[in-house]
Parts: sequence; structure tokens; C-alpha cells
Amino acid sequence: MGREPPGPAEDEVPGAAAAGAGREGGGGAGGEEGEGRARGGAEAGGCYLALCARPVHFEKANPVNCVFFDEANYTVFAVRSGGATGVVVKGLEDRNPISFRMEDKGEVKCIKFSLGNKILAVQRTLKSVDFLNFIPDSPQLEYTQECKTKNANILGFCWTSSTEIVFITDQGIEFYQVLPEKRSLKLLKNQSINVNWYMYCPESSVILLSTTVLGNVLQPFYFKSGTMSKLSKFEIELPAAPKSSKLSLSERDIAMATIYGQLYVLYLRHHSRTSNSTGAEVVLYHLPREGSCKKTHILKLNRTGKFALNVVDNLVVVHHQDTETSVIFDIKLKGEFDGSTTIHQFVLPPRSIQPYQIPVAGPASVTSQAPVPCKLYSSSWIVFQPDIIISASEGYLWSLQVKLEPVVNLLLDKGKLMDFLLQRKECKMVILSVCSQMLSEPERGSLSVIATVFDKLNHEYKKYLEAEQSYTMVVETGLSRSNPLLKRPVRTQAVIDQSDMYTHVLSVFTEKKEAPHKFTIAVLMEYIRSLNQFQIAVQHYLYELVIKTLVQHNLFYMLHQFLQYHVLSDSKPLACLLLSLESIYPPAHQLSLDMLKRLSTANDEIVEVLLSKHQVLAALRFIRGIGGHDSISARKFLDAAKQAEDEMLFYTIFRFFEQRNQRLRGNPSFTPGEHCEEHVTFFKQVFGEHALMKPTTF
Repeated sequence: MGREPPGPAEDEVPGAAAAGAGREGGGGAGGEEGEGRARGGAEAGGCYLALCARPVHFEKANPVNCVFFDEANYTVFAVRSGGATGVVVKGLEDRNPISFRMEDKGEVKCIKFSLGNKILAVQRTLKSVDFLNFIPDSPQLEYTQECKTKNANILGFCWTSSTEIVFITDQGIEFYQVLPEKRSLKLLKNQSINVNWYMYCPESSVILLSTTVLGNVLQPFYFKSGTMSKLSKFEIELPAAPKSSKLSLSERDIAMATIYGQLYVLYLRHHSRTSNSTGAEVVLYHLPREGSCKKTHILKLNRTGKFALNVVDNLVVVHHQDTETSVIFDIKLKGEFDGSTTIHQFVLPPRSIQPYQIPVAGPASVTSQAPVPCKLYSSSWIVFQPDIIISASEGYLWSLQVKLEPVVNLLLDKGKLMDFLLQRKECKMVILSVCSQMLSEPERGSLSVIATVFDKLNHEYKKYLEAEQSYTMVVETGLSRSNPLLKRPVRTQAVIDQSDMYTHVLSVFTEKKEAPHKFTIAVLMEYIRSLNQFQIAVQHYLYELVIKTLVQHNLFYMLHQFLQYHVLSDSKPLACLLLSLESIYPPAHQLSLDMLKRLSTANDEIVEVLLSKHQVLAALRFIRGIGGHDSISARKFLDAAKQAEDEMLFYTIFRFFEQRNQRLRGNPSFTPGEHCEEHVTFFKQVFGEHALMKPTTF
């Protein structure tokens, strides 16, 4: 299992070697034989790595069919008879394969499409690369570019855009622009440097060259829109002083990958058997766009043997062929810092990739046969960055995936588990599931653990809210025009907001009524505490959940205290909820009114609520208390008094408005605009016309 074609092996297939051609960006495979461990395979269950369900299936490598991987386009080329009997290009993303034929002009060493599949480049000799346009209405004529440097041999080439290509020779690099209409190339820049081997990271457009006799001085170049920049060269520390001056750093032991948005060079360092070391390790060198490259992380493998590297979802995955297991490392998790580098142990115990069944191809009548188990960790596997595994002998290309569900049962420290999950792409539902589990038997956590989890979630939530707020402010002030690169913050799955927690965790938890009520209330208050700690405005539905839970358990004294000491923040919905509780807890009425008064913007709501409960006098007293009684609608109060079916109440309210009319207009009668005719009629029917107030004259 490696990133280059393996040496002859029992299960090797002729032609598989071609899969290694044009293989920049492949990811380290250990070449050194170590002690290894007995083939124990994976322990039962808990496989947290899997091959994708829909792989690319291509014709197996054999004497007439050569297989190539194009790392920039994530595609596999199957080239039959040098292309004369057909070339088929398949990719993970694009389900429509490209098929064509080309003239057999000799053995194909490397073949790749430009970004966008408009121009095909084919290397057949050490001196030149042939080109063929795949542009509509363009003639299908090949054109050739020889390398400029005399006596140089082309090691390979990389497309850096749809029309820009780099030739890497043993004497340097040549950067060209392809002019498809003219069927020619224009040299943009070249650089002389002795090259042992090279590696390309398409995601960051960086080519890494191995230089010097030992090969351990690496020179990176960065390519962007027609420009080539030389980055700082750096030296890889070899495990021991080489005994002879020959190439000591193999490309098998180097990988390049973007981890958490930063470019790293990964070096698989095998320790010699004679040293007292505990095994191999992966050393990470951070390669910035500007400044020098620094060694920043060491991943301890604690074993020896043959290894291969992938990077999936910002995790470094190290496959170990001898034991047929893999481990994962997360450089965001805390490690042991020695002043310059952070030393990491693997996050989870070693496990095998999940067993994979290869479906039997053929007519429907035949495919009823049972699928064939795939040989995992095969010596014919070839690994490419970031997450590609190819089996040339079986004709499959997979992307490697991380499964988060099994991680939950393997990482028992809930705080560390949250740190791990919050960095993963598809984490939301797994995190919510963990939150539900830790509130339920048999995995109920302590309040301190629950508090830690809530704080970690709200830390991420607050970061997003602040980013969103900053963006909105910049847009509203018009500063965004001067900064065209400004982008709205992306809401990742790590942002678990209050509605997520309420819907999927807290409301379900309170409805189950499994836990003691004190624990239930403590959990709800812990979440509210955490929100307050991060200065996140608590949504009223969380307070409502607390109140309903308190009421269900008749904990009115606690409710009273929470409101009295403002543990539950004032809001109109909360005040209305309290009013509705008056029948089972009479003091709730006054608590509600006090809250509405504190809100001061809620006078209309207070009046509406009191009137709806037929507390017409209380509403009138309230409105007089705030000095709003001269402008209120007489009809609204008279309607409510009539609905209360209390004649004396109606008389009192009617008389109040007559007196108001007299005071304001010098006449107790209602004006037509007040629409109180039916109430005047009703008053006369019940109390007689003589009971109407007479105008007072002075």
C-alpha cells in the first residue's frame, strides 16, 4: 500500500505501475521494513473510516490497459494500447465519463486534462509533451512542446489553470501558457535547479521540488494567474546522519495537504531499529505563503512498518499495512507542547477501514451472486492526497470518509469529544445526539460535564454571531464597497443555536420526564447560564420551557424566586404566559403585570390582556396610573364590561366615560365617532334614561 506503484507482489497486476505515473500529491507510504505487529486486524466494531459508497469503477490495469490518476481533476484515465483502442476518463464528481481515441505514438508516461477538460496533455518521451484541443469546432490536431533546457529530462507536468502548465525537469521548472487557437505554448518563466522528484498540491497551487544530493532540501513554488513565486526553501530533518551521500529522502515519505486552511508538508519519519525510539512519526511542516517554513507538529505512530497517509475532513489519517488498521490525528486538539512543536497522540484507538463489498458485475441474472469482500490495505493500493485510494488491480477509485457516529462510543471524554466533533463538516446531528444521550439514562452526565459541553457549543455559536454582526455593520455603513473581498460568514454545522437545542434536545428531554425534576430544571438553567455567560440573548421559548417545567411539578416558590431575582428575563411572551397561569397560581397575575410595567413599552398589551380576562376596572386603574385615560377608546372598555355580564361594573365604566366627556368637552354625551350608540341603548334599558348624566352648566 503506497503512493507509488508497489514492488512486485503476489497480487500485483501488470500495468498497475502506470497508476503511479503523473501522481503528484500522493501521500506518503513507508518504505522501511520495521518490526511490524502480528496481523490482528481491526477490533470488532467501531470502524470510523469507510470507503465511499459510490466509487469510480474503471478497467483494471493489465498489459494492454494502463491506469493514470489526474490529481487536479480527481479523475482516472484508462489508456488502452497507447490510446489507439480507446481512452476512458472517469471522476468521482462527474458521472459522465469522457471517451476518445488517439494515435498510438509510443508508451504514455503521463496524461492529464487542463482544469475544465478543454486541453489534453500527454507525455510520451523524456523531452516533450504533446497537446490536443477538446474545444468545439477546433481541429483535432496534436501540437508538441519540447523542454527548453538542453539535456534535461521531463519528470512530469502539472496544469495550474485551464491554460497554464508547468513542466518539471531534472534541471528545473518551466512555466508555460498554452495558446490553443495557435496550437502553441508561450514560456512565461523558468528556473534552473537540480530536481530529484516533485510533488504538486492542486488545492494550493504549490509545487514542491526535492533538491540537493540527499534530497531533503525542499523548494516550493506558488502559481497564480500567470505568475510563479518562489517560496522559502526548507530542510527536512532526517532521522539520522546518512552514511553515504545518496538520495535519502524519498517522495514516498512526503505528502502535501491543506489542513484547517493552511498548507502543510507531511514527512513520514521512520526511526532506525537501533535507536530507542518508540516507532515512526509524522512530522508536519507549516508552509506559509510568506515567511519561512517551520516544523509545528509531530504525530506519534508508536509502531513501525509500512504506512500511507490521507487527509480527510482536516484529520490526518495514517494507514498501517502490517496490522491492517488506521489511526487519525487532529492537530486542533491539545497536544504536548515542547516550546516549538506540538506532539500529538492518535485521537482514537486503531481500527480497520469498514469492510467493503465489491458488487459482482454482469447481467442481472448473474448479479444475484453475493458481493465479493474487498481486500483492504492491499499492497496494490495506491494512495493520493487528500483522500483518494486507488486499487489498480481491482479497478476502483474511492474517496475515504470519516464516520462520526462510532467516534461517540470511542471518545468517552465528552469535552474532548465536543472539541473533535465541532471541527468536522457533518457534525450537527451527531452533536445533538450526544447532547440528548448525556441527559438520558444510562449515559447521564454530571452537571459539570453538561456545563462544559454547553459552553463549548455556545463558544462556537457566539463566534458566528459576532462575525455575522461585524459583516452586517460593514454592509450597513457602506464600507463593503471599498472591500470587494468581504464575504458573509459561512454558517457551518458547528453552529448549534437555541432553536436547534430546543427542538432536538431540551424540549424532548423535558417531555420524557425520565429525570428527577430538580435535574431537569438544573439542566435548563445551566444552558441559560451558558448563553448569558457568552452574552447571547436568551430566546423566550427557553424561559417558557423552564416555567412550564416548574408549573408541572408545582414548584411555584421557585418560579416566584426566578422572577423576583430576574433569573428569567422580562419579555412580553413570558408575561402573557404568566397571566395564563393565574388560575393555578394567583400571584402569577401580579408578577405578569409587574413584568409588563418594567418593559414600559407594553402598556397596550397590559390593557389588552386585562380586558381579555374581563378585569376591566384593573385595566382602567392601570391606564389612569400611567396617565393615558384621556385618549383610550370608550367602546373597547364598554364592550369588555358588557361581556363580563356584571351590571354594576357596566354602570361604573359607563359613568367614568360620561365624566371624562364632561371634563374634556363640557358634555357627558358620546360623539358619533366613538360608536357607543348600542351601549347607550343598553344603559337606558337597564338603568332608565333618567340615569344618564345631565350636562353640567356653570
